[in-house]
Amino acid sequence: MLATVLYEDGDHRWTMFARDPGKPDGIIDTNQYLIQSGDEAILLDPGGIELFAPMLASVLKYVPAEGTTKLFASHQDPDIISSLGLWDQALPNADLYSPWLWESFIRHFGMNNITYKAIPDEGMTITLGRIQLQFIPAHYLHSSGNFHVWDAKAGILMSGDVGAALEEPGAPLWVDSMERHGPKMKKFHQRWMPSDAAKHDWIRRVSALDIKIMAPQHGRLFKPPHVADFLRWFDQLPVGVAIKG
Repeated sequence: MLATVLYEDGDHRWTMFARDPGKPDGIIDTNQYLIQSGDEAILLDPGGIELFAPMLASVLKYVPAEGTTKLFASHQDPDIISSLGLWDQALPNADLYSPWLWESFIRHFGMNNITYKAIPDEGMTITLGRIQLQFIPAHYLHSSGNFHVWDAKAGILMSGDVGAALEEPGAPLWVDSMERHGPKMKKFHQRWMPSDAAKHDWIRRVSALDIKIMAPQHGRLFKPPHVADFLRWFDQLPVGVAIKG
């Protein structure tokens, strides 16, 4: 599992875990994120069960097990959180923040020790060490209960499946051209995202943020000016295309 530090200011750090060279064939590639502040850490969308061993080994290089006090699952998909049953054993005192809508579904992955913290539809703000993190509603993008994570101090938006692209192994980390990258995202967004109303609501919310890095769950990350380029591209993209009128 390859680790990349995206931001560091004292004890406040964002680390991305991705591009796993040992990932089994046929498994979708995913980006996992660890945020640290003070003596606490939160693991965002910790991944599928097949990634647990390399993820645990990677996380322990940055923070001891007892320091990861929180987990976050943006929604219920298996590539997001099917490893929960194993994290439940490794981090028995942790809290899992996830949409209220999915609690009874996510518990199917195994959860006897970790405490479920239900995020209400309007989102919420939590404290991690010396910083605050905001859970921003992203409902129907693509899941009917969905949140993204905003760290105003770092200027990083973890955007889940929004901005995602499914690429070949070894793809670059950063978007360098929307003209070239747009086609890699088009089919994913048109099929997975069902609602123009939801899309426009999310664009309105995040356009007010000073985003230095937009970090999706799949594929490359965005920095300015490509963040604004993406928002314009997404705004104009027809979605929900499987429904034929």
